[in-house]
Amino acid sequence: MTQPTAPILITGASQRIGLHCAERLLDEGQSVIVSYRSPREGLDRLRERGAMTLHADFSGVDGILAFIATLKQHASVLRAIVHNASDWRTDTPGEEAAVFQQMFDVHMLAPYLINTHCAELLGHGGPADIIHISDDVTRVGSKKHIAYAASKAGLDNLTLSFAARLAPAIKVNGIAPALIQFNEGDDEEYRRKALAKSALGIEPGAEVIYQSLRYLLDNPYVTGTTLSVNGGRHLI
Repeated sequence: MTQPTAPILITGASQRIGLHCAERLLDEGQSVIVSYRSPREGLDRLRERGAMTLHADFSGVDGILAFIATLKQHASVLRAIVHNASDWRTDTPGEEAAVFQQMFDVHMLAPYLINTHCAELLGHGGPADIIHISDDVTRVGSKKHIAYAASKAGLDNLTLSFAARLAPAIKVNGIAPALIQFNEGDDEEYRRKALAKSALGIEPGAEVIYQSLRYLLDNPYVTGTTLSVNGGRHLI
């Protein structure tokens, strides 16, 4: 009888890139656990295919620790942790502190605490990975989304620190995407301007992030690295 594989945890995988990566892993016979903040149609598809779905509120330390406790009740071992959960808020006048705290909690505190308290689940002696999904915006910053860009830059630094701490048993890497896929409401003018920001000028779709994820999971000699998946934005 084939032994079940240790699951891969993907946070924030109810839609878009996280959902696509979860489904592609399931295509390959990989067990998957996903966290979600809000119920979405994609979660039903994942459940029908055998994925475990766990609600998570990363808006504060109590919610993060509660998720960690729930995760440990359902899993004694993990193949990998993929920190995909993300939030996006403009630095609104009068709400700066709340916005910064929210970005910090989701993009830095949650990965920090999950890595710290769940590394033991990865210590099974086989291949083990932690992968942080960052953002290409950390190269240049953002005038309107300072808290978002800063917290994602902090996530990049967590990649370096945890890679050093957890080597050689656990590889820790990051992926920094730029434009991957548009939202349904994006108008033609916005799409044109967004595509012009990269040398390749295409909307690649979520598969390129799965390909990057697959590379990091499969390559035994890469740690402390953040892959830039930006279509050549740094060339423009």
